[in-house]
Amino acid sequence: MAEETPDNLVEEVETAAETGEPTGEAPATAAPSTPKPTTRREKLEARREARRPQPRGEVSPEQREEERQARRAATAKQRRAYRAKLKERRAAKGEAKGPAQTESTKEHGPGRPKVRQGVVTSAKGDKTITVKIDVVQRHRRYHKIMRSTTKLYAHDEANTAGEGDTVRIVECRPMSRSKRWRLTDVLERAK
Repeated sequence: MAEETPDNLVEEVETAAETGEPTGEAPATAAPSTPKPTTRREKLEARREARRPQPRGEVSPEQREEERQARRAATAKQRRAYRAKLKERRAAKGEAKGPAQTESTKEHGPGRPKVRQGVVTSAKGDKTITVKIDVVQRHRRYHKIMRSTTKLYAHDEANTAGEGDTVRIVECRPMSRSKRWRLTDVLERAK
């Protein structure tokens, strides 16, 4: 057999391409030619087969651990990039609101007490009122309107609020076992 040079190989490939014959040397990794799939099922199976990873030989636990660490590092990198993008979007959205947003309309944040508005259901206790807060929310997935009621106990230093009054209460330090709110102002008196 004559020694093959790069020139000989090029000529052999060119002649094979013209005549449609396979070259003398077939690559060792080439799969045996299969008939072209015709039905949808065959095409689907062919696509699945192409996606399936090639079977590997013995893999040591160290190699497996290295692959796992690499996969975890890649997903962590994607996660960091995604979170950074979300952070930028939120910051841009916050700047868009601008000066129209007043101090009282800002959402609850660290160091800022929550403010609630409700109706006084009981003012029998001394310096204590019971406030009923109605919450109306739309379910995020099913869009059903859900109503719920929360009962809070608030501190009323001067006993100014009466039953049926609409009041505004603010979060404060614990006053007793159940009181963690304080009356700020009476918005509307009961008739």
